[in-house]
Amino acid sequence: MILAFSQHSLASFCRSAIAVFAFVASVASPSFLGAQQVRQSPDLTTPRDIERTGFQESRAYDVRSDLRTDFVMAYGIDRSLGERLARWQQAGYVPQVMTGVSWGNYQDYLDGEYDGRKHWDEGQVGANGNKVSHGERVPYMVPSVAFSNYLSEGVKRAIDAGAVAVHLEEPEFWAGTGFSEAFKREWRIYYKEPFQRPDSSIDAQYRASKLKYYLYARTLDRICSSLKEYALTKYDREVRFYVPTHSLLNYAQWEIVSPESALLDLPAIDGYIAQIWTGTSRTENTYEGIRKERTFETAYLEYGVMQELVRGTDRRMWFLHDPIEDNPRHDWNDYRTNYTRTLVASLLHAGVWHYEVCPWPSRVFNGRYPSRSPDATKIPAEYATTLSVVFNQLRDMEQTEVAYDTKSTEVGVFLSDSAMFQRAKPAFTTNVTKDPSDSTRASTLELEDLTGFYGLTLPLTKHGIPVRPVQLDNLIRSPGYLSNMKTLVLSYEFMKPMTPALHQALAQWVWAGGSLVYVGADTDPFNQANDWWNSGPAHYESPAEHLFETLGMGRNPEVGVHQVQQGNVTIERTHPAFYSRSKENADQYRAVVKAAVLASGGVYEPKNYIRLQRGPYLIAATYDESISEQPLRIEGNYVDLLDADLPVLNEVVVEPGQQTWLLDLDRVSGPDVMVLAAAGRIENWMVDETQVQYEITAPAGTVATTRLRISKLPSDVLVDDVPCEDFHWDSDSRTLLVQHSAGPEPVSVTIIYSAN
Repeated sequence: MILAFSQHSLASFCRSAIAVFAFVASVASPSFLGAQQVRQSPDLTTPRDIERTGFQESRAYDVRSDLRTDFVMAYGIDRSLGERLARWQQAGYVPQVMTGVSWGNYQDYLDGEYDGRKHWDEGQVGANGNKVSHGERVPYMVPSVAFSNYLSEGVKRAIDAGAVAVHLEEPEFWAGTGFSEAFKREWRIYYKEPFQRPDSSIDAQYRASKLKYYLYARTLDRICSSLKEYALTKYDREVRFYVPTHSLLNYAQWEIVSPESALLDLPAIDGYIAQIWTGTSRTENTYEGIRKERTFETAYLEYGVMQELVRGTDRRMWFLHDPIEDNPRHDWNDYRTNYTRTLVASLLHAGVWHYEVCPWPSRVFNGRYPSRSPDATKIPAEYATTLSVVFNQLRDMEQTEVAYDTKSTEVGVFLSDSAMFQRAKPAFTTNVTKDPSDSTRASTLELEDLTGFYGLTLPLTKHGIPVRPVQLDNLIRSPGYLSNMKTLVLSYEFMKPMTPALHQALAQWVWAGGSLVYVGADTDPFNQANDWWNSGPAHYESPAEHLFETLGMGRNPEVGVHQVQQGNVTIERTHPAFYSRSKENADQYRAVVKAAVLASGGVYEPKNYIRLQRGPYLIAATYDESISEQPLRIEGNYVDLLDADLPVLNEVVVEPGQQTWLLDLDRVSGPDVMVLAAAGRIENWMVDETQVQYEITAPAGTVATTRLRISKLPSDVLVDDVPCEDFHWDSDSRTLLVQHSAGPEPVSVTIIYSAN
């Protein structure tokens, strides 16, 4: 199956025209490729102004934190910002700024220095009366209008300092909060009624979450709109605004409410950073009755739903990776293993090619781990070199050739922002059972772990069936959003459709030949929440009843397969968590999905691996807990990009539970002399008949490993005009490996050809 991306124009209900990329699945070469100009790849000499890679850093410039990416996000809007940002600009970076929108060092606002009124009553408060904080004297905020005005004043400093983009990170409202005086005021304003405790009923909890969702969308709209106008008025400069946010899947599992797809309706917001890393992806889930960490599979689903968030829109998405994580008690082996899992998982989603390569590089390159351990050490030299290779290679991931090694038809599994509305009590103490043998209901633990969603995705993912987590809310934002899907899976046991218009769009897709699998017994207590499906003249016991009626099947069709015009609908009356409880249950679900895939003319061929050709790059992973324990064997001519020595390999063996990222030398395009991979930024590249010259920069203390394709046998290699002893010519691949120390100051390398 080949998946390709292009740009075209689509009408949107919220904007008159938006540029979009189309996610196309086909077994034939996409026609648009013929019109594309084939470019050199790898291309590691791209200019900084394309802004492919960047990082965030709150500290002043440091040579160990100088990662040589395209842009830097100077963190925080305190009065030191101008000086910090200017120093990063001096080092060559495109200037950007990041600050927290739900928390931060905003004590001047809280203590009343900003406007003469103390604002501590605007912190988020739980049912027990305790404040929820991100640190000492750093509460998560209920985003009042006054708070948005305060943040706007601070962000003006970023614009005044020359920032071309501002990132307002983590608009987070904890699902278990909603008891502060500020939230009570917002309830009265929004609902025009006296405050109800969120834990007083299902309806109150659901409506509290909807209000939280609205409040941060309102705040971001106010800040971004007013400051875009400020930048144009004062400086005649267009400033872009982005929202770094965890994935929808993680926020739902961690019981946090955030606007997510609602931000697509705000013209002043230009995109997102998908904050996905080991800390989010190692959250445990259940598959075939075993609950444990599945970092790679979870990351694959997390990055997938964030790619889906912007598909069909003009919004940019950056994927974040973290070489360590917030928990400092792990060792370097744990960090590196899980970093590889998240990195490779992100690369398997080829619709995104912009990256935040590292948050807080100072803690990566200067920290010692495990913390508080007598065995704590700084980052191993080979890991630092590998990271520098990755940071640079990520600038080359916009590729037109995108082909998965599978004939299986992609299966979409819906997820909606409303999954975040169902994450707090009292729902988990109402209408649930502790008996896991009851397939129609979910246990309290299964509800808390979002096991329903994993029950619909992991059984397919683990068997190598391409799974796309589809953003349900986007069906009415992007015409044709489902046009390349043949099989979709939907459940309303852990989320709800936020508008009945979604059902009309889904029905049209089914009528045109789509195959829909609906899984659910309508046992979810949030069916009791007062919303569109049970309000007004047409009362439905659940939104599923409205869906079936819209499809023309009546409100309560029987279990089984139903022909609906040109398509078909399969109904399974069980809670999707049932499919996570055992291998037998997972097999039952896989059989249902297989039948649905075949019914729409698709192909269902399980594998124990996933393998993607992305231009000259081969990205692959072998699953454990799958149909086989056989490793994936890859033969050819490859450079291992995750090995600090950048070795040339003729065979790569990927064992179950492992991943790889390779450069396929047989698919490299471009001249006979070029950089293939480098642990540093290559600049001032020059080639003539007798020699190659370039400059390379890297974080201080890095061993700069560079592999080049060279048409002739080199006779000498000079590093800053001094002969280099550490180089190796590989005659079979006609590549040269050069290794030397490097830092942020340019190191000059000259490669002189042999007379032969």
